[in-house]
Amino acid sequence: MSPETKAYDQKMLKTIEVVKSNFAAVRAGRANAGVLDRITVEYYGTPTPLNQVAAISSPDPRTLMIQPWDGSLLKAIEKAIQTSDLGINPQNDGKVIRLAFPQLTEERRKDLTKQVRKYGEEGKVALRNIRRDAMEEFKKKKKASELTEDDLKQLEKELQDLTDKRCKDIDELTAKKEQELMAV
Repeated sequence: MSPETKAYDQKMLKTIEVVKSNFAAVRAGRANAGVLDRITVEYYGTPTPLNQVAAISSPDPRTLMIQPWDGSLLKAIEKAIQTSDLGINPQNDGKVIRLAFPQLTEERRKDLTKQVRKYGEEGKVALRNIRRDAMEEFKKKKKASELTEDDLKQLEKELQDLTDKRCKDIDELTAKKEQELMAV
């Protein structure tokens, strides 16, 4: 891999990490602390990620337990979960908050599969945008006589191969997450 395409590969890898985090936020009927990663709580006037103000554990496969380090945060955490797109009603017993994950219905599984495909497609669009930006950059260098015609062709081919590889990675991640969702 040439130094010119290395920087763009790093951007593509970051895009794949974003897709992975989007997939982690899609709940698959099992309790997974990753679904809480996007939830923030007002803590001393600052929006703070939930995992920084509470201990999150999973006592059984269908339950998450959230135990705030500061008891005064219980109501704020409960409200943050209710207003999120999680779709689960928190149960507050005064000390901890429990989230019970219901069994997914077939219809809900299909909806979540569509959402996963959408995230995968958004990731691939982002990869193609990175490729387009790189191509424009290479063409500018060619125009400024910093690259020869052969170098440009070589870089374009290398970049296309890289883009295809990263798109394939996203397709594999998408298929794996879809399989996880459709497993009963």
